[in-house]
This record gives sequence, C-alpha cells and structure tokens, in this order.
Amino acid sequence: MSRAARRSPAVSQRPSAKETLRLILDCLDDMKAEDSVTIDLTGKSSIGDYMIVTTGRSQRHVGAVADNVVKEMAGAGIRGVRVEGMPQCDWVLIDAGDVIVHVFRPESRAFYGLEKMWSPGRGTRQTG
Repeated sequence: MSRAARRSPAVSQRPSAKETLRLILDCLDDMKAEDSVTIDLTGKSSIGDYMIVTTGRSQRHVGAVADNVVKEMAGAGIRGVRVEGMPQCDWVLIDAGDVIVHVFRPESRAFYGLEKMWSPGRGTRQTG
C-alpha cells in the first residue's frame, strides 16, 4: 500500500484542500515525479487553493504518475476529478477542485514555464 493510501481519510468524507494536497504530494513522491512545486493560491485565485507543477521523465512516466494520482484521489473519496491530456502525455492536467496538478514532460514544462506565472515575486508561496 502506498504512503498516500495510508494517509487517506474515510471514503465517505471528502478531504480538505490541505489533506488532498498532502495525498497528491505523497503519491507524486511514491511515483518518483521530479521537481514538484506547490503554489499556494488561497485568496489569490478562484481556480483552486493549490496548484502543483511536477515533471515525469517520459510520456510513459507522465501517464503513470497522472493515472496513480487519479486512483489515489478516487480511493480517498475525491469525486468529480477532471483529467486532460492523457492520450498524448506531454502535459496532463488533473483538476480535483481545490487542487490542480500539472504533470509535464521536461521539454513541455520548460516551454510553458507555468510556475513562473505564479512565482513568489508575483505574490505566491512555493514549496517543494
């Protein structure tokens, strides 16, 4: 059983944004995602409370990371998760409501520079 699954709350109760964030970060760590950055959006955007930007080593790794994150969230009782980009696996977006996850291949992450848009100089806090 993964570390993320051991920490998940009861299936009947949807976890808070912080619990969801912790679950996802544990799953990313278990899946060996690289260079994960957490951006706190609380009070700064209506799109969610947290955004995570992370990297998979290849298209296959990006797909596996995204697939496992979605499975962990389902196991934790998080419903209505939307996923985009799985067929290509260059950039997979996972929208869990309070937490948004972007899983990139290294080249795609460098090209889009998504976390620069939300960098600390622009009023957000990053943790890795």
